Amino acid sequence: MPPGGGAIRVLNVAEKPSVAKSVAEILSRGGMQSRAGRSRYNRVFEFNYAIGAQACHMLVTSVTGHLMELDFDDRYRRWYSCDPAELFHAPVRKAVPQDKQDIKRTLEEEARTCQWLVLWLDCDREGENIAYEVVDICAGANRNLNIWRARFSALIPREIHEAVQHLARPNKLFADAVDARQEIDLRIGASFTRFQTMLLKDAFVLDVSGEERNMVLSYGPCQFPTLGFIVERFWEIQAHEPEEFWTINCSHTSDEGTASFIWIRGHLFDYSSAVVIYEMCVHEPMATVQNVRNQEKLKYPPYPLSTVELQKRASRCCRMSSEHTMKVAEELYQAGFISYPRTETDSFSPNTDLHAIVREQVDHPDWGTYAQRLLNPEERLWRNPSNGGHDDKAHPPIHPTKFSTGENNWSPDHKKVYELVVRHFLACCSQPAVGAETTVEVDIAGEQFNASGRVVLAKNYLDVYRYDSWGGSLLPTYTIGQQFVPTSLTLDSGVTRPPPLLAEADLLSCMDKAGIGTDATMHEHIKKLLDRCYATKDANSRFSPTNLGEALVMGYDEMGYELWKPYLRAMMEADMKSVSVGTKSKAQVLEGCLQQMKACFLDARANKVKLLDAMGTFFARFGGSL
Repeated sequence: MPPGGGAIRVLNVAEKPSVAKSVAEILSRGGMQSRAGRSRYNRVFEFNYAIGAQACHMLVTSVTGHLMELDFDDRYRRWYSCDPAELFHAPVRKAVPQDKQDIKRTLEEEARTCQWLVLWLDCDREGENIAYEVVDICAGANRNLNIWRARFSALIPREIHEAVQHLARPNKLFADAVDARQEIDLRIGASFTRFQTMLLKDAFVLDVSGEERNMVLSYGPCQFPTLGFIVERFWEIQAHEPEEFWTINCSHTSDEGTASFIWIRGHLFDYSSAVVIYEMCVHEPMATVQNVRNQEKLKYPPYPLSTVELQKRASRCCRMSSEHTMKVAEELYQAGFISYPRTETDSFSPNTDLHAIVREQVDHPDWGTYAQRLLNPEERLWRNPSNGGHDDKAHPPIHPTKFSTGENNWSPDHKKVYELVVRHFLACCSQPAVGAETTVEVDIAGEQFNASGRVVLAKNYLDVYRYDSWGGSLLPTYTIGQQFVPTSLTLDSGVTRPPPLLAEADLLSCMDKAGIGTDATMHEHIKKLLDRCYATKDANSRFSPTNLGEALVMGYDEMGYELWKPYLRAMMEADMKSVSVGTKSKAQVLEGCLQQMKACFLDARANKVKLLDAMGTFFARFGGSL
């Protein structure tokens, strides 16, 4: 297919082969031609198109994620080649690995014949970094390229045509922020990993995974604080000492039903005091109603859906791991059914046509009727979504982009995630649920008790958002001054309980609050802990540390270092955000962070006996018993 007269040749590069194919199909309206690239998985699609008034011959191809890898120079790569402390300043370089050389050759060959390069990488920091890897290769082959950036959030015609007609320039600051993170993580991870692996594998029998010979005791600046949350909760549970308490429970049954009254004091740990008060109540059991409050209560719908919230809700509502949730969401995005699933944004732009997104769903057999009600002004069900206060300036909240009742090749998990995204979107555009809440306060022998009841007057968003509930029971009618003798009045005992192990949704919340990882990487850090046998996850998605994970945290804790706490990494993430907005340079951040972490490393190595002692608590030493 030769270019049209006066047309320029435009090389378009997407992040994955499936995205390249979707972009080409949309822009060519299915009329593109396809040919093989140097890599069998990364084809090249060709068609004619007009960008503004400029006739273009479009070539669309792809990479497969990062094109380059950051690593040390050859002489530092072998584990015993140098003192691990040298890795904080050893030379590093970015290069295309052997398995991606064919992709590199395709980009070079196509770039030589083109005038423009349009980057269709994912529109987040990581995508911008990959974009600059592509620029590096293509500009190396053709330094006269005019380089553009397409910004989009969904693989649907409106977004793709809009993106190509409003091209911008790539953002070097975003790419620099990722470069800084990659170098920091490489240097810290490699130095600590080599140190603790060589120290501990040679001293202890550590066959925790059945692969003793190949075991790597990795350290990661995000991985260890994530492990720290798990260990800290585990220690909290172990340290808990059950304590008995006593409470007075009161109930009253009438023709209208039963009310259960709660003692205002809650409970007492002193048995004698509890008995004295209870006997006073039994001696003068007449209850007098002192106050009756009737209030309208609202239960608000959720904020628009961000990545972390998607992972948390999928864990709670769909019993899916964060890693699997992101895999499924990415596949739904690439197929054009949901918007880009990696976003910190939880508020919609005023320019977003929310009604158009709802209209896409009116024919769905499960929630179509609700979507119709939402669009009907007479129902008065519509409410503009609340602003969650976060905007990453790159992508909107996650929302449905295309109607589906579940494609033939969809797994049950694809259907669950799609349903969650759709129901969440419809809910956040809805009125809050309305309830009537009654609180009755009574006095028995000078002790105060109260009971609450609720009736839902209008379910509103709860009609579609089946993941939320708003229970409550209706109280019998009481009036101020009314007196009654309780049907039951008992002194009951209980014991304090420790908090539960961290569930996956709780762990994600801890990471999010502390700034550990990004919305797009949190699930990877959690998976790494499981892969490294530092933690386990039970059938209820709750995490426990293994002996190995606990020993590592204990060792660093005994040294007095907070390498397993979130503060250091949170500071790094804040620094990288500063790089992305231009308030700090990449060089500044690298120098400050690596200087601090090298000092930590040298002190940790000087105090290695603490790490050895902690491991000795759990594992047998080679050549002798504990």
